[in-house]
Amino acid sequence: MNDTPVSRREFLAVTSTGAVAALAASGLAADTVLTRNAGKLALTGGQPVRTKGWPGWPVWDPSAEGDILAVLRSGNWFRGQGTRVTEFEKRYAELLGAKRCVATASGTTALVTALHTLGVDAGDEVIVSPYTFVASYNVIFMVKALPVFAETDPETFTIDPARIEERITDRTRAILPVHILGLPAAMDPILAIARKRNLVVVEDACQAWLAEYNQRKCGTLGDLGCFSFQNSKHLPSGEGGAVVGNDEQLVDRCHSYHNCGRAFGSFQPAGGNPIRGTNFRMQEFQAVILMSQMKRLEADTQRRWENGQYLTSRLKNIPGIVPHKLNPGTTRAVYHLYPFRFKSEQFGGVSRNKFLEALSAEGVPCAGGYGPQHKDGLIEEALKSRGYQRLFSKERLDRYREENVLPRHTQLCREAVWLSQNMLLGSKEDMDDIVKAVEKVYENRDKLA
Repeated sequence: MNDTPVSRREFLAVTSTGAVAALAASGLAADTVLTRNAGKLALTGGQPVRTKGWPGWPVWDPSAEGDILAVLRSGNWFRGQGTRVTEFEKRYAELLGAKRCVATASGTTALVTALHTLGVDAGDEVIVSPYTFVASYNVIFMVKALPVFAETDPETFTIDPARIEERITDRTRAILPVHILGLPAAMDPILAIARKRNLVVVEDACQAWLAEYNQRKCGTLGDLGCFSFQNSKHLPSGEGGAVVGNDEQLVDRCHSYHNCGRAFGSFQPAGGNPIRGTNFRMQEFQAVILMSQMKRLEADTQRRWENGQYLTSRLKNIPGIVPHKLNPGTTRAVYHLYPFRFKSEQFGGVSRNKFLEALSAEGVPCAGGYGPQHKDGLIEEALKSRGYQRLFSKERLDRYREENVLPRHTQLCREAVWLSQNMLLGSKEDMDDIVKAVEKVYENRDKLA
């Protein structure tokens, strides 16, 4: 992590504004773009490679305002009295090629709904990716199960399937792969392990709308898939989420759980509230926003994909810069964040923090990404809680602590660099500015030591 950690959402919020702090003092015109080999680093008083901003995010479509106003004036803001959430669910399922969708209040509530519906319960264990947003493992604690981290493949930034089986115990109930940063996880080997071990699979696709693995949309490959529509996401509504699936009865149970346990569709047991449930419902006006945002999603996704491929083709030629690799089977990544690794030894020992500072000063906002969250304080807080002391033996919790060592993941956390999704909505010339800035920092690496 950086010395002063910046969360993914804080980073995206800053870069989405198109504001680059270094430009304020430059005195240059907003549309000035300098060429490669411009000389002195901006960090040491030189002129930055780039002084114009980046595309803003989110982007509002004024044509949706009439629909929003109609919902507000109707007084039918709750999905039980309206039709817009149901309409969105149908459209989103069709977009992904899934049979069904249940809209929820957030990506976190979508994950809780999926885990509960698939029978993950108190005392179970769930294999999960460690390079991820905190919600991916927090939800496992929320259902009183134990998140067991499998090693990250640092080349792909996703879970290493070859390291999953060694983490399975007689308590393991599920695998929760994460298509982190919009990069599809290696689903074929993951699904093969799940079938072999009789485990369920919940895809965390909260950063992977329209990402594709073997020409199928991420989130539709496992038993259930989960999405987020938080403000920074490619399909945003401030907050919001969804569970998608191809088993009608399973999705009906998801609907029941997210709606206070009320019977729904094919799930019609006796009693007014036949199962435990909670209120994870989406609101009507959120669905209207999402249906408006869906109009731009495919075009934006394709642009990010093309720009991401172009960046990789250019950045890979710079010493010390190692772009991510895509898992075999990936047919489209969606780049919620574009990642590469920074090798300090090829920059003359310059620290990643100093590299990030120098690159940002050149007009290219960047961040260091996730830290070694498998050591987060919340994990030990849960293990020491009265509930977990009852659910798991001391021997199991002690072994969990001993085994929770992930050297490749930890190394990735020290080397990762992120560029935000809104930057990839720019032109090819904008991508060239990124490359020029990285090249300039490399060429001046001896000035940063």
